[in-house]
Amino acid sequence: MSRLLPFLGFMLLVALFGFGIWWNTQHDQNAIPSPLLNKPAPAFNLPKLYEPTQRVSKADLLGQPYLLNVFASWCIECGVEHPVLEAEGPGLGVQLVGYNYKDAPADAKRWLAEHGNPYNLLIADEPGHTAIDFGVYGAPESFLIDAKGVIRYKHIGPLTPDVVEDELKPAIAAMLKEAP
Repeated sequence: MSRLLPFLGFMLLVALFGFGIWWNTQHDQNAIPSPLLNKPAPAFNLPKLYEPTQRVSKADLLGQPYLLNVFASWCIECGVEHPVLEAEGPGLGVQLVGYNYKDAPADAKRWLAEHGNPYNLLIADEPGHTAIDFGVYGAPESFLIDAKGVIRYKHIGPLTPDVVEDELKPAIAAMLKEAP
């Protein structure tokens, strides 16, 4: 019996590891559910990047849907995503709002001058306080917000052509279809 106990312990460990491997193959490890989906976006009042004396609030953006794209000059993956935003942004059918996150305004402006500016509107959250309310994990992240100010879709990480085609465009179409 004393020899059987270590074998049974070993088999239990093999079963647990096997279950863990199976579980991970059945679930998207990049999917982080947001508690804000289908709930009102947090209130904000942030300065414009290029005109910091002018501010933009959530109320200012009500009435038309928009894609809020969190980016920063220090973000490596934002450089990967940026050409996708430039290519796909104009055809999305929603306003593209750039949300500069934890970035010095001069650095953000220099980065945009170098890489191009696909945004219809640029706001800045240098201290990053408002990003906490949105549940931002880091840059890049994107939030699709409907005309009533409700978050309809969230993507963590860079938007790729596949993500735009397979996830974002269908989410925009569904949102626009539901709008009165």
